[in-house]
Amino acid sequence: MEERVSHPFQPVYDGRSKILILGSFPSVRSRETGFYYGHPTNRFWRVLSAVLSKEAPATNDEKRAFLLENRIALWDVARECDIENSADATLKRVVPNDIGCILEKSKIKAVFCNGRTALAYYDRLILPTVGTEAIPLPSTSAANAGYSLERLIGEWMIIKKHL
Repeated sequence: MEERVSHPFQPVYDGRSKILILGSFPSVRSRETGFYYGHPTNRFWRVLSAVLSKEAPATNDEKRAFLLENRIALWDVARECDIENSADATLKRVVPNDIGCILEKSKIKAVFCNGRTALAYYDRLILPTVGTEAIPLPSTSAANAGYSLERLIGEWMIIKKHL
């Protein structure tokens, strides 16, 4: 069943953040756990920890600290949308987040989008206002079964050169 949902989380960033990773919108499970990429089958935290050669964080506080310690900002493209369950393909009537606040208050050198949906909405709704091209990354979602964990890690290694 499709419902209108507002983004429940604040962005994670500080003045030292050098890259911004944008997803599309938090999954139902992420909204239940209270933090980004909260579904156990989403490979985001495993991929990011492998790319950075660090131990994967477990708790929400550890995840927030992990991002900030590694100068990574994290948010989503959509501030509000219609969505059915957690399916990106069902996103409609998307209202974008204003990432300008992050760009102004940090040292962001590169913006990355986690998956095609995030990139499509970024290009259409955010790029015209901020003028910063996003670098596409393959989705860490389990729904992206065409990418093994190893292949995702290899593709995501690009973020290291911007840190």
